[in-house]
Amino acid sequence: MDLDVFVSAHRAEWDRLEALLRRQRRLTGAEADELVALYQRTATHLSLIQSSAPDPQLTGRLSQLVARARSAVTGTRSASWRDVTRFLTQGFPAAVYRSRRWWVPTALLSTVIAALLGWWIGTHPEVQSAIAAPGELRSLTRPGGEYETYYSSHPAAAFAAQVWTNNAKAAAMCLVLGIFLGLPVLWILLENMLNLGVGIGLMSSAGRLDTFLGLVLPHGLLELTAVFVAAGTGLRLGWTLVDPGPRTRRSALAEEGRAALGMAIGLALVLFVSGAIEGFVTPSGLPTWARIGIGILAELAFLAYVFVLGGRAARAGNTGDLEAHERSAAVPTAA
Repeated sequence: MDLDVFVSAHRAEWDRLEALLRRQRRLTGAEADELVALYQRTATHLSLIQSSAPDPQLTGRLSQLVARARSAVTGTRSASWRDVTRFLTQGFPAAVYRSRRWWVPTALLSTVIAALLGWWIGTHPEVQSAIAAPGELRSLTRPGGEYETYYSSHPAAAFAAQVWTNNAKAAAMCLVLGIFLGLPVLWILLENMLNLGVGIGLMSSAGRLDTFLGLVLPHGLLELTAVFVAAGTGLRLGWTLVDPGPRTRRSALAEEGRAALGMAIGLALVLFVSGAIEGFVTPSGLPTWARIGIGILAELAFLAYVFVLGGRAARAGNTGDLEAHERSAAVPTAA
């Protein structure tokens, strides 16, 4: 492309766009239509120059023009309660629903691993002795031992806040570290399942597995589901780096990364609920069946939220990403 000829042919359009952007008064309808048309044309010109005959000075001027024009065309707005409602009823559940093919298998496989670890530890005394001395094991598993008093050792509100903070941090790490091909996510998952497996194994060897499950299930169902969702989404983000599909790797990572960021906020709310259950319900004097029942109801409510509300939003085209007008403009590139 002859850059001088191209500039001569389109300079008048760029100057006209700049003049419209400098207008202090409100544009007429015809001028607004002209501004939109010139913005679209200038964006295409910028793309052609960048791909065929990059010139730093001209590219800088057109980039600034396109950015200013886009701001004028789309306008600016502040977040509102409508955005919050749309996120909670459409964006977040749709993003979780879209990731179901990653987090559901992650949940099933992780649960099997924890159960197998618990069986192995519970049926092999030599493994138990490698974990801790006999006296320490008795201190952990006896009635009124550390496994039981853990949930009532601190004031409920402070304990719930601490649990929520730790779990939200773990979920956020799964989402963020997924970009490293998902390897750190696998380690976080393994660490969580190992802790769960040790508890299952030690308490079952002491004949007190029912007590352990009565303490873990009320909050653990929802808490672990949130961790599995975060882990599955992190693994999906890592796989996007390997196989972006029909999208460019950059646009695929941007789209999935924005959705993952939104999921971090949504999962923090889910973990707030599980933290409240762990702080106030798990150590309460309610009978075991009532505490477990509350945990099951919370889990079923979340699954219905994802598969009913999220499924409907996903089928309507919601991906959990930003709205189209909120994303960076994508301009065509020359072949």
